[in-house]
Amino acid sequence: MKLTDDADGADPPRHSRRRSRASAGRCARILAALVLAVACGSGGPKGPEPPIGNRRLVFQDDFDGSRLDTRRWATCYDWNDKGCTNSGNPELEWYLPGQVSVRDGAVTLSAARRSVRGSDGKTYPWVSGMISTGRDNWDARPRRTFTYGYFEASIRVPAQQGMFPAFWLMPASRYTPPELDIMEFYGDNAQRVQMHVRWRGHLGEPESDGHDYGPVDFPAEYHRFGLLWTAHEVAWYVDGERRFRVTQPERVPHVPMEVLLDLAVGVPKPPPRSVDSARMNVDWVRVWQD
Repeated sequence: MKLTDDADGADPPRHSRRRSRASAGRCARILAALVLAVACGSGGPKGPEPPIGNRRLVFQDDFDGSRLDTRRWATCYDWNDKGCTNSGNPELEWYLPGQVSVRDGAVTLSAARRSVRGSDGKTYPWVSGMISTGRDNWDARPRRTFTYGYFEASIRVPAQQGMFPAFWLMPASRYTPPELDIMEFYGDNAQRVQMHVRWRGHLGEPESDGHDYGPVDFPAEYHRFGLLWTAHEVAWYVDGERRFRVTQPERVPHVPMEVLLDLAVGVPKPPPRSVDSARMNVDWVRVWQD
């Protein structure tokens, strides 16, 4: 932004200098706000600027338009076969592309109580939606993978009981651990966000460490959930504030990861009979890397 110069080069009167300094200060504040808005998007509480540093924006989606950009996103896990689920958890949903919709600058993952028979031969009492930067099927190539960076999304989680919304990173190898769970809500408590890292111990056994943050009325509005992942640390952020950090070498992964956002159902217990549907809304997703 260009400020007005004095025409003859003479010093302006003192009161003009005060106005000039005030105007410059206002311009600086406006510019800082614009930079933060560009970096973080519009959804949810702003909070402090994310720990981007000198990293550059390498991946983003603001979910403009009326349909999902399938160049960026798949609508299932890498083992997609006319839908999918995560059999590693006691989940009740079968993911289908029809449960993912884009409207008004956000993507919505919709869970609904509807019985469907999966391609694995099992019947699932719920259908739901997910998006991933991974593959369309087991033999395809992932759309995008990331090793290190700062990952952030603006998300509004559902308030209904029995839902298991998540924003996380899974190895491109499709075998976990390692795993980085940026944001998870499970059980009947949508007031506390869960953050976890998962790794293999010296004997190959899976281990994990985690932290929760709250209470906050997360379903009331969008919130920013972020993860800083470097070669030496992993740190979790909620609305720009660091809430959890690990630095132990065995806990920090060093493998390419896919980005996933999903609305699972039934962990750790099924929804009550009074719940027939739920929605997880995502305003934007960003990834910065060196």
